[in-house]
Amino acid sequence: MAEPSAEHAQHGYIGDKDAYLRRLKRIEGQARGLQRMVEDEKYCIDILTQVSAMTKALESVALGLLEDHLAHCVVDAAAAGGPEADAKIKEASAAIARLVRS
Repeated sequence: MAEPSAEHAQHGYIGDKDAYLRRLKRIEGQARGLQRMVEDEKYCIDILTQVSAMTKALESVALGLLEDHLAHCVVDAAAAGGPEADAKIKEASAAIARLVRS
């Protein structure tokens, strides 16, 4: 089995990459379903229910990626210390702020 490249070795989600891709493909299917619902002029509340389900699915992916980032990238940077640690913590804080605002 080939060793992961240095670029990919740093990403905390790599161990769950296939699961994330499956979830994102399901979300893509949900988006296509929403398009069909609008094209077919389905009831507004039914469409909104599906939008809510898709939003929750995307939030779940985002929280998983954030957890992986904190557990891997931020922890590694914090252990190394220095400016890299400060940068990773600021980066994670900004990502959390974006998720909270969305």
